[in-house]
Amino acid sequence: MIALIQAGGAGTRLKSITGDLPKPMVDIFGKPILQWQIESMVASGISEIFLVVSHKTNAIQDYFGDGSKFGCTIHYIVENEPLGSGGALQLVADKIDEDFFLCFGDLMLDIDWRKFMGAHKKSGAILTAFAHPNSHPYDSDLLATDENGKIIAVLSKNQPRDFFYENLTNAGIYCVSPFLLDTFDPEDKPIKMDFEKDLLFPTVACGGAYAYRSSEYVKDAGTPDRYESITKDCKNGVISAKSLKNPQKAIFLDRDGTINVFGNFVTDASKMKLIPGAAKAISRINRSPYLAVCITNQPVIARGETTFEGLKEIHNKMEVLLGQEGAYLDGLYFCPHHPDKGFPGEVPELKIDCNCRKPKIGMLLEAKKRFNIDFSASWFIGDTCQDVQTGINAGCRTILLTGGDPHPYAKYGDAKPDFTCKTLEEAVNYIFGGE
Repeated sequence: MIALIQAGGAGTRLKSITGDLPKPMVDIFGKPILQWQIESMVASGISEIFLVVSHKTNAIQDYFGDGSKFGCTIHYIVENEPLGSGGALQLVADKIDEDFFLCFGDLMLDIDWRKFMGAHKKSGAILTAFAHPNSHPYDSDLLATDENGKIIAVLSKNQPRDFFYENLTNAGIYCVSPFLLDTFDPEDKPIKMDFEKDLLFPTVACGGAYAYRSSEYVKDAGTPDRYESITKDCKNGVISAKSLKNPQKAIFLDRDGTINVFGNFVTDASKMKLIPGAAKAISRINRSPYLAVCITNQPVIARGETTFEGLKEIHNKMEVLLGQEGAYLDGLYFCPHHPDKGFPGEVPELKIDCNCRKPKIGMLLEAKKRFNIDFSASWFIGDTCQDVQTGINAGCRTILLTGGDPHPYAKYGDAKPDFTCKTLEEAVNYIFGGE
C-alpha cells in the first residue's frame, strides 16, 4: 500500500513549540508527529510513502532519510511554491497508479489502515473520507451521508442549520482512487488547489465520495491547546488503545428509557427528549477507553408507525441533542423487525423472527465485527430485563436501570443484572468510580 503525506506546513500557530521546525516535526513524547504517522502506516503494511515537503527546509529529509530505518521507502516531493492542500496531487499524477492514502502531516493518529482501505475498495469510491463523531458538531464541518455511506453533502459550520443532522466530521485522511489523478496532465504546470473545494466537493457532486466512519483516534495538533491535549492522550495510552488493530471495550446502551425519556414509542423527532444527565454520562464514556454504542429495538418501523427515513430523523435529533452537551455515540444499531402481526399499516416483510431483535445479539455481533469489540471486557446498560438478557447472551457485564421503563421485569424477568442503578449517569459513575 502507498501513502501520500502533506508535510509542507509551516505551523505558524505552533511556533512557540516548534520554533523553526516544520509543523510535522513537532515532538510528541520524544518523536515527531510525522514519525507516529509513519509507524502507524508501516504497522498496517504501508511500504511506500511520498512526503510532500517545502523547499525551505531539509529537516524532514535529514530525519527520515530514505525511510529504511522506519521499515518503508520514502520519496520526497518538493513544493517549490505552496500549492495548497490539494495541489500536491498534481506532482504525483505520474507516480502512483493504484488506490492510495492521503494524510495531512499535523494529525496525531493510530488507525487500522487496512480496514480503511478495505471499506474504500468495497464501495468502489473515487474518494473515501475517514470520518468520526466529535464533541462539538455544532461548530464543525460535517458530512451528510446516505444509508450506504455515500457523501451527499458537506455541511459547512458557517451555514445555519435549521435541521437535524448526523454527527460526522471529516478527519483529514482519505483513500484516493488513481482515477482522481487521471484528471491531471503531468505536462501542465501545477496550480494551487484547495483539496475540499477543488477535489472533494466535485467528487461529492458526481456521487463518487464516501465516508468511512470510525471510532479511532485522529486529532490535529495545529494549536498549542490541541498539542497539549494530544500529549496528554498519548501519555495516558488513549491513542493506541483506540486503534481497531487492538480489541476494544464498549458500553452498550439501550435507547428508550436509557438515553431518551421513556414513552410508549418515539414515532417522530418531536418526541425525542434526552433524560437529564444522559449526555453527561455518555460524554464521560467518550473520554474513557470505552466506546459508546447504542443498541435498540425499533418495531415502530415494522408496525408502520414510522419509516426508515423517520427513524433517521429521530436519531439525527438525538445526535444533535447529545452534541449540544459535548457527547456522541461511536455507533448506533437498530432492529426494525417485529414478530407479532395484526397492526394497522404494518410492513409484512419486516414482521419476522429475526436474529437482531434483543435479546438476540445480532446487532452486537455487527458492532463486534466493525469495532473489534471484546464482549468480556464490555458492559450492557438498559432499563429492562430484556436488555439484561441481551448482555448476558453476549457475555457482557450488565446494569439494569430502574428509572426508565416502569415495568422493567415484564419480559425476561429471570435475567439477573450484575448491578442495578436508577439512571445512566449513576451507572456510568459506578463503572468508572466517583463523580
